[in-house]
Amino acid sequence: MTQTPIPKLRRGWTTGACATAATKAALARLWGGAFPDDVTITLPKGETPTFAIEHTAAGDGWAEVGIIKDAGDDPDVTHCALIIVRVAASDGGVVFRAGIGIGTVTKAGLPIGVGEPAINPVPRLMMDEAVAEAAAFYGETPDVTITVSVPNGAELALKTWNPRLGIVGGLSVLGTTGIVRPFSCAAWIASIHRGIDVARANGITHVAGCTGSTSEATVQALYGMPDYAMLDMGDFAGGLLKYLVRHPIDKMTVGGGIGKITKLAQGAIDLHSGRSQVDFAMLADWVGEPDLADCNTALEAVTRHPALAQVVADRALMQLNKRFGGPSYDIVIIDRAGIVLARAGA
Repeated sequence: MTQTPIPKLRRGWTTGACATAATKAALARLWGGAFPDDVTITLPKGETPTFAIEHTAAGDGWAEVGIIKDAGDDPDVTHCALIIVRVAASDGGVVFRAGIGIGTVTKAGLPIGVGEPAINPVPRLMMDEAVAEAAAFYGETPDVTITVSVPNGAELALKTWNPRLGIVGGLSVLGTTGIVRPFSCAAWIASIHRGIDVARANGITHVAGCTGSTSEATVQALYGMPDYAMLDMGDFAGGLLKYLVRHPIDKMTVGGGIGKITKLAQGAIDLHSGRSQVDFAMLADWVGEPDLADCNTALEAVTRHPALAQVVADRALMQLNKRFGGPSYDIVIIDRAGIVLARAGA
């Protein structure tokens, strides 16, 4: 039987890459007198993508360009967003401004200072380099104010982690390579790390990582925790826990359904269904109930033997203490309705 090949997922370009391309094209108008038909930039690792220009405008002492972000096959909330950059003379050096739809940092712990527009260091460097290159080409001084805008950015930001990271008013301009890799685990884990950084910088001593929205709502209500103490762990328990060992916080709660927490109890730290599975024979051995080996789901197993939930919670706690140490851990297991089935730890 011939198998249909799985199509290769298409890469895209980060918001930072789009903003850099828009900066370069806007400077061509400000200093060179004409907008280009398209614009090519060099990414940090040497790749040279070309961007089509969607929007242009100019006035006395300013020019702006808009580029539609193509995130490839990644489910990025900013896919197809219009990234607009306006350039004008500054009083000295490159100055970044948050336009419509770009957030402002309000909490310590991020790589950008409080009060600054949420434009991350690598995109800033890329735009700095675009200014320096254009200034040398046109014989101008590299004194430029760069204002980045995304017309619907405030609405899009509500679908991101920005509100709980203390970035208000809109999106962040992100990217470390300029390339969006579809379904990138690295991007999610980086957001978890920034959440820990913000919590630490703001004196939070108790954080929680949950496997989904239902467990997160239950744990947050259980402890009365602020939004920025809630870390979007998802399936990436290892990415969270390893970083927490190096950047400790006093207490860490892990919340989730019986299936995900069972995987954690059995030693998995990547909880995605494609990368770890529940061992039902192990469950049967834990509680001395051979019939559990025939179950298809962890929920079925705990329905047959309700005491299993507490066994799983206790063993998950043991795994965390054994493998990671550091914080004082506790475990909260919930059912699909958000009812607590078992708890273990502090």
